[in-house]
Parts: sequence; C-alpha cells; structure tokens
Amino acid sequence: MNGTLLTYIGSFLAFGWGIAHLFPTRNVVRSFGDVSPDNKRNIAMEWINEGVFLIFLGTLTAIVTFLDRQSPIAQVVYWTVFGALNSLSLISLFTGFRNSLLPFKLCPFIFTGSSILIVIGGRLG
Repeated sequence: MNGTLLTYIGSFLAFGWGIAHLFPTRNVVRSFGDVSPDNKRNIAMEWINEGVFLIFLGTLTAIVTFLDRQSPIAQVVYWTVFGALNSLSLISLFTGFRNSLLPFKLCPFIFTGSSILIVIGGRLG
C-alpha cells in the first residue's frame, strides 16, 4: 500500500471521528442528567472542541498530503498531528475509556491508529 493512501486513510479517520463527535452533542449533554446550565454549556463546548480539533487535524493532513507529501513541512505536520492525536489518545484512555459506552472506548484506538497511518504513510516513498 502506498504512503499517500495511508496518510489519506489516517486523515479520514481523524476527520470522520471529528464529524461523528458533532452530531450527538445534544444527547451527550443530556446524558449528564440534571446539571447547571453553565455545566451543560461547558460539556457541549468541550465535546464540540474535540470534534472540531479532529476535523482540523484530518483536514490539515489531507491538504499537505495533496500538496507535497514528501516536503519537510508535510513531515513536520505529520509528526505534529501524530503527537496531537496520541495526546488525545492518552487523555481518552484515562477518562472516556473507563466509560461504559462503546464510542468512548473506541477513541484511543481510532486516535492512535490514525496517527500511526499518517506517520507511516508520510515516511513511505
């Protein structure tokens, strides 16, 4: 499998999971039960922020892959996205992964898998 395809798959995973975060935001906030309006807004804000950040990471990766996958700037982007996704993975591993809902348990695997595909794809000739 060529590097370009791997980076696109990795970027699509991040982008798609970011989109998947945005749709259930209202239900996620409701699932916290009777909390103050400020807490509801904070939960919504954090949920949306993670989704938008994932969309950004996936989009940025796809753009540099399209422009010039082998450029030094693309390599910096790939490694930066790798670090960002694995940071999110660690946070999710120690927080959401302990949740009983399956989507929360999938986050660390999707983040790490996406980051690995991006870096390997960026390194292949």
